[in-house]
Formats: sequence, C-alpha cells, structure tokens
Amino acid sequence: MVRSLLVIVSALLLTCCGATPPTNPPFTPAATTTAKETVVVTTTVTLSAEPVQKAKTCTVPDVVGMVHQTAQDTMQANGLYVLLERDATGQGRLLINDRNWVTTGQMPGPGEVVDCGTTITLSAKKADE
Repeated sequence: MVRSLLVIVSALLLTCCGATPPTNPPFTPAATTTAKETVVVTTTVTLSAEPVQKAKTCTVPDVVGMVHQTAQDTMQANGLYVLLERDATGQGRLLINDRNWVTTGQMPGPGEVVDCGTTITLSAKKADE
C-alpha cells in the first residue's frame, strides 16, 4: 500500500512540475501481504546442587544477674546481636553507662533456641537500686 501511494505521489509531482511521468516506474508495486511476527522468549534457569540453608539458630544464654555490659557481650558471643534494652523499674531511663546497670530479666528466656536474628530484650536496673 505504501509503495502504491509513493508511485501515485511521484506521478502527481512529476505532472505538477511539467514533467511527464515515466512509462515504466522504477518499481512495480507488489501485492500487499500482512506478515505476522513471532516473538520467542527464552528463560534460563540455573539450578544449584547445593541444598537451601536453613536460618542459623542460637541458644540464648542466661545473663540475669550480670553487669549489663557483660550480658550484652555474652549475647553477642553466642551470635545474638539484635539486643533491645529497657529500664526494669519502669522509669523509662536510658542505659547510657552499661557498667552501672545489672540485668534483671531477659526475653526469650535462657536455654531457648531461636533464630540468630531474633530480638533479645534485656531488662536492667541501676546497680545501686
């Protein structure tokens, strides 16, 4: 269809400009056909022979009664790094100098086996309280 249109436009331009169109156009329009395009999508999947590893587990140590800094060090030595601390008296104080506080409680409790990314909450009060 585009070729036919080009031939007609070329003939009109030549006629308007005073030239005579050629008797044999440079190309002969072919019959119009519609081609269908096929798209092939290929996905490559790589399979590993290694088994899927389960989350690493850690055993929670007993840190109640320890100086708070020692309790934190003990948790980290056992692979537990997500530690939350709170004032056991309910006063909402921040445990700034951990060596002046004593751990009074922990959650989860001692001996529990947990995912090593579990949050461990340590409660503490000032050593002189």
